[in-house]
Amino acid sequence: MSPPPVWTSRSAPRRRVRARSGRDCPRCSVALPDAMTLADEIDALLPQTQCTRCGYDGCRPYSEAIAGNAAPINQCPPGGSATIAALADLLHRPWLPLNPDNGVEGAALVAVIDETRCIGCVKCLPPCPVDAIIGARKQTHTVVAALCTGCELCIAPCPVDCISMVPRGDDSRDPTPDMNRARYHAHTTRLARRTEEQAALLAARKQAARNSMRPAVSASATASEKTT
Repeated sequence: MSPPPVWTSRSAPRRRVRARSGRDCPRCSVALPDAMTLADEIDALLPQTQCTRCGYDGCRPYSEAIAGNAAPINQCPPGGSATIAALADLLHRPWLPLNPDNGVEGAALVAVIDETRCIGCVKCLPPCPVDAIIGARKQTHTVVAALCTGCELCIAPCPVDCISMVPRGDDSRDPTPDMNRARYHAHTTRLARRTEEQAALLAARKQAARNSMRPAVSASATASEKTT
């Protein structure tokens, strides 16, 4: 039997893949857990703040870029040096300092809305990747600190600059990566469903408009034939 492969820093991408089930491994008497791709393992080490400061649209795209050797491991300011060290250990790559172009490592922050200035425009709601902002049109908004990832994505859309970032209080803990991932998935799923529903509604209205025009066109054609 040949010895197991030895991964080196030049072996990329590395996959720690297991059989998906007992059927995939005929000699196995029990089903094995689902396989994890390298991108899955990398994604599991990221903080899941979905802040996009890494230069990608979220933690998952960044993990896939790292797995494909398209991005370095030092572009996640929220994760900071601890995440870089964990990624270096997983990938057998050298440790790198955080890239200053992506930001700086610091204390955990949360968004706070000045409710006296909020105009209820709801422009900050869709960008929030974990739906940590509660509000409705023409109603005052507020941030649920326990859910806020500190991504800062709500700041730019605010037309009255009533959102600021402040250090997380001692009475509020950072949400866990698993919680962030689950809420982000729910957020993107909801937005995708809403987009599909709006597209279906628009298509139905267009079809209804076409159907309403057909009797008029038919009547006009009949009148034309009688005239001739």
